[in-house]
Amino acid sequence: MRSSGRQGRAAAVAETVLRLAVLLQAGAAPAAAWRHLGESGDADAAAVFARSAEGAPLVEAIEAQGASARRRNDPEAARLASAWRDVAAAWEVSTAVGAPLADSLRGMSHALRDAHESGDDVRVALAEPTGTARLMGWLPLFGLLIGGALGFDTVSVLFADPFGLACLGAGVALLVTARVWTGRLVRAAQPPPSTPGMTAELMAIALAGGVSIDRALGLVHEAPGGPRDTEDVDQVLALSRAAGVPAVELLRASAAHERHDARTSGRMRAARLGARILLPLGVCTLPAFLCLGVAPMMLSVITATPLPVLAE
Repeated sequence: MRSSGRQGRAAAVAETVLRLAVLLQAGAAPAAAWRHLGESGDADAAAVFARSAEGAPLVEAIEAQGASARRRNDPEAARLASAWRDVAAAWEVSTAVGAPLADSLRGMSHALRDAHESGDDVRVALAEPTGTARLMGWLPLFGLLIGGALGFDTVSVLFADPFGLACLGAGVALLVTARVWTGRLVRAAQPPPSTPGMTAELMAIALAGGVSIDRALGLVHEAPGGPRDTEDVDQVLALSRAAGVPAVELLRASAAHERHDARTSGRMRAARLGARILLPLGVCTLPAFLCLGVAPMMLSVITATPLPVLAE
């Protein structure tokens, strides 16, 4: 079995939770299920069991695993922390209302896997414009190297000639501006680390335990990661009361719809990024190429060409 620590992705959390659900459904006690997973090679499960063996409640041990993931120097850290926090919230709500823990974790596993696949779709769509922006960011420096390779004394011109120093300062300033501008565009287009539809999923778990709506809302707000926005959940509950149908399935359908919307909006952000990335390219990167690549070659030619001597 691959450990979730080695896999290093939020999908590994969904895999761990699904195996937990299978063990619990087969009759294993919660602590024993975590221990069996840890002994089978799941590093995250082993860490959770170690904390619980030291006396920490399982909910706190699970949430602490998310906190440790956030401390890792890894771009997936925020998503891993959010996934573990959601698992801790589902565990706490399910045990508080007496809902079947195995069924709750199985649903949570499917929600985490769906959210992770949606995020992967968005990140794949973002890869092309992001890679283009990074490649074009090196264009001015490539121009400088090409000038030197062609025999132009571009380095001396940039650091010795007053006009060269002005070009150097302008080019560096434009490069820094382009990188900052591009970085902000890319960060704005990234999918959020939180799991879409998690409030509806937790409400479905709480109501499956047979508690009242007010009690379920209170548990969801008090669970790890709370308080949460329940505006969409309130609309689903109102529909359930008006139609006279159970709210659990409506809530799970609403959570799935939120994840679908997150995938669609993420792809739209990636498509818009492909167009917006041209702004720092045209405004900053290409002028920086002129300042650092073309202008030094022209200045080198001018300084190396002797001026004609006028006949007396």
